[in-house]
Amino acid sequence: MYFTFAFDTICKIVNKYKKETKIRCSVEATDASVYNIKAIDEGDLDFGIAQSDTVYQAVHGIKKFKNHPIKKLRAVMSIYTELFSLVTRKDANIRSIEDIKGKRINIGNAGSGNEATTMALLNELGIKLSDFSYVGRLKAGEAPDALKNNLIDGYFYMVGHPTANIKDASINTDIYLTPLKGKVINNFIKRNPYYIKDIIPGHLYKGVDKPVPTFGAKAVLITSSDASSKAVYTLVKAILEDFEEFKKLHPVYKYITKKSLLEGLSAPLHEGAAKYFKENNFIK
Repeated sequence: MYFTFAFDTICKIVNKYKKETKIRCSVEATDASVYNIKAIDEGDLDFGIAQSDTVYQAVHGIKKFKNHPIKKLRAVMSIYTELFSLVTRKDANIRSIEDIKGKRINIGNAGSGNEATTMALLNELGIKLSDFSYVGRLKAGEAPDALKNNLIDGYFYMVGHPTANIKDASINTDIYLTPLKGKVINNFIKRNPYYIKDIIPGHLYKGVDKPVPTFGAKAVLITSSDASSKAVYTLVKAILEDFEEFKKLHPVYKYITKKSLLEGLSAPLHEGAAKYFKENNFIK
């Protein structure tokens, strides 16, 4: 069983059951949401994590998946909320989303959920890539160093908070988390119902003391309809029956609840997951 996301916490729990289930979980690094969905569709991966907006697009065959819906894509559960963050150098004076024009902005590596969300938002704002003085396509992990070395003025990052990525950026650079709010943002969320308004709490990062309004999407654990029902059932059972232990494994899990695991899935629930949730009265 292969998983693809930054944290190995799910694997730690699943592997407790490997003698009973004969299932071993390991983590493989990938290029994020779009890649993970396509890899699952092609049978190269068994499970992955993808943003709920990208999952929605894949299921409906739009945007990055235009005319090519991923019919076998299935959701296992939502994990946590990822918030769209615009991390900028304080001296770049990017105090609102409109201020990014003429700046050096990293939009995310090709095929990532970061890139997909950024491009959708820029389209809503009527901002073209040609409006930037430089367009970066670095992976999220490379962006803090680029910010520190003054190679970029800011970067977009859809992520659960707190994150070591932005902590690293704030330690090495005076940063500003630019608010994503206003009429255009409200209209963007209204037209894209898989997004929700939310707040990045204050005091998570050096120099960022006030809450920052933004929007976000769910990080969804996904698989294929071809995946073994036993494997998916076992995975859900492993997480739910050690849920409090699971929540302690990473700071982004602090605010999740058993109820929130079924929110914002954007794809049909896999039959193995549905079986566990029905047996335990999460769904009818």
